[in-house]
Amino acid sequence: MSDKKIIPLSHVAMASSNPEKSRDFFVNVMGWSVAGVVASRNANGFYVTDGHINLAILNFKNGPAAGKEFEQGYVGLHHLGFQCDDIENMVNGFISEGYQPRHDVNLAQGLGKNPAKDNAEYKMNGPENIMIDVSERGWVGTKTYKNN
Repeated sequence: MSDKKIIPLSHVAMASSNPEKSRDFFVNVMGWSVAGVVASRNANGFYVTDGHINLAILNFKNGPAAGKEFEQGYVGLHHLGFQCDDIENMVNGFISEGYQPRHDVNLAQGLGKNPAKDNAEYKMNGPENIMIDVSERGWVGTKTYKNN
């Protein structure tokens, strides 16, 4: 067993054609609560949570913000997010294992290694080209969220 610190999953994002309907499912069927509303130049939707995991339900407005691998109108799993103590160290760990920053999406969304940015601070490639958010601050609605 490795002596590396376990970085728990804190965030999942799904692309949705109907964020309101998806929100209602998680609230009415799963008993989750709405933690926030997304109304940005890149997407509309909601953050819902069970108190441990933040789920972003997003209807993307433009391709560059979603990522080049997602066709317009894509619905389904979009990315995963992990909260860490040291974003620089986390990004370097990704790079040392051969996983590169998603400069295309970071630029389109105005992200960077910036802990003051709401929610995601940096997007990276992960295994199988799954997009990964890394964040020191965390995600609204989770117990580990750092509301600065």
